[in-house]
Amino acid sequence: MSWGELIWFNGKLVKWDEAKIHVMTHSLHYGTSIFEGIRGYATADGKAVAIFRLKEHMERFEHSAKLIGFKLRYTVDELCEAVVQTVKANGVSDYYIRPIGFIGKEEMALVPSTTELDVAVGVLKWGKFLGKAYYEGAKVTVAGWRKEPQDVTPAQAKAGGHYVFSFMTSLQARARGFDEAVVLDHRGFIAEGSGENIFIVKDGVAYTPPTYAPILIGITRNSVIELLRNELGVEVVEKDLTLGDLITADEAFFTGTAAEITPIVEVDGLKIGNGVPGDVTKKLQKLYEDIVRGKNSKYGHWLAVVNP
Repeated sequence: MSWGELIWFNGKLVKWDEAKIHVMTHSLHYGTSIFEGIRGYATADGKAVAIFRLKEHMERFEHSAKLIGFKLRYTVDELCEAVVQTVKANGVSDYYIRPIGFIGKEEMALVPSTTELDVAVGVLKWGKFLGKAYYEGAKVTVAGWRKEPQDVTPAQAKAGGHYVFSFMTSLQARARGFDEAVVLDHRGFIAEGSGENIFIVKDGVAYTPPTYAPILIGITRNSVIELLRNELGVEVVEKDLTLGDLITADEAFFTGTAAEITPIVEVDGLKIGNGVPGDVTKKLQKLYEDIVRGKNSKYGHWLAVVNP
């Protein structure tokens, strides 16, 4: 894992070790930030970087700001251009791209003198989020912590403060010897993983928690729903899922920018299906990999191709 040498910071490219803020910055103390995770993939010919669903990510960035009450000084188009500039400046590679907006004021008041965000964009050379689980399947545990309801915090906002919960559940999973956690909501239904959306497949139908549940409405999630329906001919149903639904599924998988499409093969030692990645999951992985590297022209509109 290594960062790119140049970071876009409030309108200009700066060296990685010069993109600094003060230790008394408001967002460091209160979690008052929003961010996005975006993947850029070196194209099959190795000459460019294809950024997956860039505009949709920056639109969600804008929506997150609105939900929390922040002000953005940049438009969606300007934010997209900032990402393109950052990728172009760092050369051809596979990237995990991190735009972040934060209150850069050194103020201790809970509501500072301005809610306008500073914005930075960095790129990270990062492999598979859950390592070998991408190929072999993740072994997960049910987190002891429950996801808060929508009337407590807006799950649709990708806000820094929300990820304390994600950190706690993922840390709990690793302490127990698992790859990741599955999180239940306040009603006892499956919400998502610590940092991923979740799908199950049962009798040829794919199921995923609904958007009224306390989940982040993932861009990869939405892409997968479209691919399942239009390319693999798999019916997709959004409904509340119980832990029993997950355990008795034929197959299951996580989706997310970082996780991509990662199979789930065990829940607290109980095998899902045959205990190996399922056929639908493997077909979806292959389809997705071809799309993000520009091998499938039908979905070329999902890619912003950058030629450094």
